[in-house]
Amino acid sequence: MTEAPVCPECASEHSYELGGFQVCSMCGHEWLLSAADEPAAGEAVIRDAVGNALADGDTVTVIKDLKVKGASGPIKVGTKVRNIRLVQGVGDHDIDCKVDGFGPMQLKSSVVKKA
Repeated sequence: MTEAPVCPECASEHSYELGGFQVCSMCGHEWLLSAADEPAAGEAVIRDAVGNALADGDTVTVIKDLKVKGASGPIKVGTKVRNIRLVQGVGDHDIDCKVDGFGPMQLKSSVVKKA
């Protein structure tokens, strides 16, 4: 059984297929799945906070302030992070990147959206 895609409107994981469309049971949004949204056999798809599939080299935007240990201030909302690298098996931090002014770090895909 495959996992239902995340709703691009409300990021709910509760969606179902109806007449060739995917429908969110939480907000009622309907969308057509493209071939790019379908994972290859055995391949996990990492999605951002709004449900867009992420890939190595993408640019993402931080959607909430993030506290950083040892830093004088947080990473602010709207900070762009370029050239991300997706990693597996590092807890729930699945993005490896370099944030300007903060250096190399790992982020959760749930706190970014594709730019």
